[in-house]
Amino acid sequence: MNQGSFDFNAPPEREAPAVAAEAAQADPKKAATEAVAEQVPVARSDEPDRNNADGEVLARRLEQNPDFRVLRRLRPVSDYGPPPEGASRFAQVLVLDTETTGLSHAADKIIELAMLLVNVDLATGLPFGPVELFEGFEDPGMPIPAVAKDITGITDQMVAGQRLDDGLVEAMAARADTVIAHNAGFDRPFVEARFPAFASKAWACSFKDIDWKAAGSGSSKLSALAADQGWFYDAHRAQVDCHALLQVLSRPLGSMGATGLSLLNDAAALPSFRLAVTGSPFESKDALKARGYRWDAEAKVWGCALPDESALEEELAWLAKAVYGGRNASVEVELQDSRVRYSARRGEVSKRRL
Repeated sequence: MNQGSFDFNAPPEREAPAVAAEAAQADPKKAATEAVAEQVPVARSDEPDRNNADGEVLARRLEQNPDFRVLRRLRPVSDYGPPPEGASRFAQVLVLDTETTGLSHAADKIIELAMLLVNVDLATGLPFGPVELFEGFEDPGMPIPAVAKDITGITDQMVAGQRLDDGLVEAMAARADTVIAHNAGFDRPFVEARFPAFASKAWACSFKDIDWKAAGSGSSKLSALAADQGWFYDAHRAQVDCHALLQVLSRPLGSMGATGLSLLNDAAALPSFRLAVTGSPFESKDALKARGYRWDAEAKVWGCALPDESALEEELAWLAKAVYGGRNASVEVELQDSRVRYSARRGEVSKRRL
């Protein structure tokens, strides 16, 4: 059934042409807006289906006016349909989100976990077939802090006596080729602490592994990315956040042409690096900070993340000239592949002389 299947009420009577013309001359923008609104039929409150259909009619008419932008509620997709024509290679992608009692994976606990497992055609980056869903609560064995309740809407009563199904979660994780989260640096340590099966999986972060600015987005916040696609949703619950992320990543991203799923599968296949600047002169701290390095108070070194080997070589050359001034020095380079990246574990570490 489509929009044409509905029989709408007749529109209300319009004001006399002379009055309408006078109003349009006084305030053309207001008159145009009111004219659009007048043409939309009034649905009867006892017919919810017609209410929805009439709302869509209003939305489509408002979209024709450049002074309006319409957002529709995001609807979960349970099946993305048949594979693209000619598809021969695909990956199983697991989109994951957690809600927790706090920010520390060492001290806090998961209270809700949601996962979507879907096939993705590697040639087009498009999902296809049914979406397998897991969602569950877990009692953290402690009162949920007020701030977590306010953000998530999850109460102590909702999680009381609940436990995530270890067998279902780990079986789903085992089938995934890539795990995606929209801040994997937060979610990965939590799920690895609870489910060891995630430690051996390739991970990608839709927040950091995609250049959203280059894709034309003003913000990398998930709700903003959804709004860019014309959707709104009730954020901060794990399942709806997963559906929102999957749908955002299923669209081609601006001038990049590729879908977010395609970009993240590529990112998961490539190594990245962390650079620790050991023994740097004190007077170089401002230059390091301005270049994007962060001070690690525990290790007492300046560090940065680098996306690939070419960026690493460029950075080593800059350090040799701008920080060490050609003096003999060495720095620490940590190789991070997708099985370590965003986890609390370290990758392979080596020393590089400058």
